[in-house]
Amino acid sequence: MNGTDWATLRPVYFDSIGQTLLMVLVTMVVGGLLGLGLGVALYITRRGGILAQGPVHTALNVLVNLVRPIPFIIFMTAVGPLTLKVMGTTVGTTAALFPLVLAATFGISRLVEQNLVTVDPGVIEAAHAMGASPWRIIRTVLIPEALGPLILGYTFALVAVVDMTAVAGAIGGGGLGQFAITYGYQRFNWTVTWVAVLTIVVMVQIAQFSGNALARKVMRR
Repeated sequence: MNGTDWATLRPVYFDSIGQTLLMVLVTMVVGGLLGLGLGVALYITRRGGILAQGPVHTALNVLVNLVRPIPFIIFMTAVGPLTLKVMGTTVGTTAALFPLVLAATFGISRLVEQNLVTVDPGVIEAAHAMGASPWRIIRTVLIPEALGPLILGYTFALVAVVDMTAVAGAIGGGGLGQFAITYGYQRFNWTVTWVAVLTIVVMVQIAQFSGNALARKVMRR
């Protein structure tokens, strides 16, 4: 690592790791919960669902389909005015949390819906026949039955969120993405760039391994 002043860069590097972890954690917790709610709503309001509501399902479906295809770097800039109104700024890690949570919510909702579709309808019909309320069916039948695939889906989403935090760094969101661009790419310092890349790869590997292990454990119960 000759030519790289790590005595100066080391504190920035560790701050960047902390910012990336903060963005991933907040996005997965807030966006994960909102995505779960939206995904369940998509599933139960669809035709044949336990609370079938065609117009509601159509509206939610169109909304998700409108947001999901937008590349994150464009989405982040497009919601800039809303981010400014909600967060008070469009620059920095705190500002990046708003578009990250929004994008994760819509992405995760579709993953949740797709995993809930795999639940055996007979199990839900049996619970319904025994007089279980819709909320009880969701809480004690639907989500537990799909828990293993849901964990794998959330692991996939987590890896995508790590990617999005790197994109956020390209336009002032902080984290390892900004570290790699500011201190690596813009200064022609490939060592710094590769250290940032390696750090992101290690984070993704840990997340993927942990998610796979947890899903296996749940599905073997």
